Formats: sequence, C-alpha cells, structure tokens
Amino acid sequence: MGQVMTQRKTTIKDVIAALDLAPHVEGGYFRRTYQADHRDMLQSANGTRYLMTSIYYLLTEQSPVGQFHFNQSDILHYLHLGDAIEYSLIRADGSLQTLVMGSDVLAGQHLQLHVPGGIWKASRLLDGSSGFGLISEAVSPGFDFADMEMGNRQKLTAQFPQHRTLIEKLTREDD
Repeated sequence: MGQVMTQRKTTIKDVIAALDLAPHVEGGYFRRTYQADHRDMLQSANGTRYLMTSIYYLLTEQSPVGQFHFNQSDILHYLHLGDAIEYSLIRADGSLQTLVMGSDVLAGQHLQLHVPGGIWKASRLLDGSSGFGLISEAVSPGFDFADMEMGNRQKLTAQFPQHRTLIEKLTREDD
C-alpha cells in the first residue's frame, strides 16, 4: 500500500532555520550568501570592497519593516517566496517612489527591483497569507556596513518634511 503524504504549511521558523538567518539591524532577518572573493577587490571612496555581495533578506509579521536606510552601492532585489513587500524610496531631491515586489506582475508588481546607491530606502511586508516575504539582494560594489547609514527619524523629517508620516512609520524612535 502507498503511503499518504501530508504537506504541512511552511512556517517562518522553518524558513529562518533552513536558510540560517539572523536578525538584521534594519529589521527582519538576513544571511550573506555570496561575496566575490575570487575576483579582484574594488577601491571605493570608503575603502576596499568586494565586486559584489548577496544576501537573503526576510521580513515577517513579527518584524515587518526594513527601516529607512541609505546605501552607497547599487542593489538589485529578487523576489523568492511569500507575500508582497512595499518599497519606499526617497531621492536626494525629496521625490518619493513607492514600488511593490510581488508575484502579481499583471498588477504591476515587480519580481526584480533596482535601487541605485544614494537613495533612502525602506520596506514593509504587505498583508498576505504567508506571513513572510523572502527576497535576495545583490549589491555592487559589495556591501559593507561603512557604506550604510540607518535613518534617524529627526534628521530625515527635517530633510524631507513632506514625508514625515511615512518616515515616522518606517523608522525607529530616535534615542
């Protein structure tokens, strides 16, 4: 007699464990999956960097926001699993762009998203059935914490007062 297979729902803990993810300073969870250590290093204004790095990045119902932060490097985001994730991008001129990474491409959602260096970026998990959203990010030149600045609520609202409500929602209270 054949064995009946039951399929259980993937849980957030299963995904975190399977991918060996750790909490990220922005919110959510991550793990570096690649660095181009077989290539020559690049010289940047802030020092020597890998040509490219890549991470998994996971937002969950318990940690649904990637706080506003600023990266020097270009980042390509790739959707993998779960619910849609909304990205808020504030450019130096104060213009705001809101994009959604998700699998519903007919509704204008993106499977890939390019965020150039020099833009304030935040992300938030949208309501869905999975309770999580998993992406990868490829960063070039490779990611280094020296090239990243976490958003300070007071500083960002002074610089971009027209986006105060959004900034307050997607940053932590200043210490």
